[in-house]
Amino acid sequence: MKAEELANLLAEHSLFADCDEAELSDLILRGHFVQYKKGDELIMQGDPGNSLLILLSGNARTSMIASNGHEVVLDYAEPGQVLGEIALLDGGDRTASVTAIEPTSALSITRAAFEEILSTHKNMALRLLKVMASRIRMANNMIEGDRAYTSGPRLARYLLRLSVVGAEEGRLKLDLSQSELGNFAGMSREHINRQLSSWSESQIVAVESGKVRILDHAMLSHIAEADS
Repeated sequence: MKAEELANLLAEHSLFADCDEAELSDLILRGHFVQYKKGDELIMQGDPGNSLLILLSGNARTSMIASNGHEVVLDYAEPGQVLGEIALLDGGDRTASVTAIEPTSALSITRAAFEEILSTHKNMALRLLKVMASRIRMANNMIEGDRAYTSGPRLARYLLRLSVVGAEEGRLKLDLSQSELGNFAGMSREHINRQLSSWSESQIVAVESGKVRILDHAMLSHIAEADS
């Protein structure tokens, strides 16, 4: 893999999105490529955080086991996203698990290699801190919004997070079941079913064989911004 290929793959808000060619080349040189099958654990909650991963292909589910024993789905990772950087940076245990939901590949970078990269590229650390601060701000805004919105706007916001910009037929990034969608949005399957049925009647979404398609993106965006 070349630095240009990695740069094109990295997500807009990725930890390494602002890295230059030399820095990306060093990440590739000092990292190693790993392959995962569907169902494999890329990262396990509670394990030591001695490496980070840059997802190169496939999709993965990020989740954690809450104190009540229930699984909470935090996000769905796509190619270009960085995984496991929190534990690598603070030296603590993994805060969540990451599971491949299809065949997946990644670039793995150990803490030792990452420290060598930072020592070589002196300006990289400050830019990484700025990216992390921006992500914390975004996460706080998202948490506040989720608490403020009622179930309809809340589900609309999560569907929009899963939508593919410019995609034909309103398809989502992943074909999640209503139970999986409920875990992601923090809603019961019954509540999800009632809301989707209502939106289906209004032709805002379509539910076919358990898969959701967005028919009216503008209306769903309007619902997502509605007051609680």
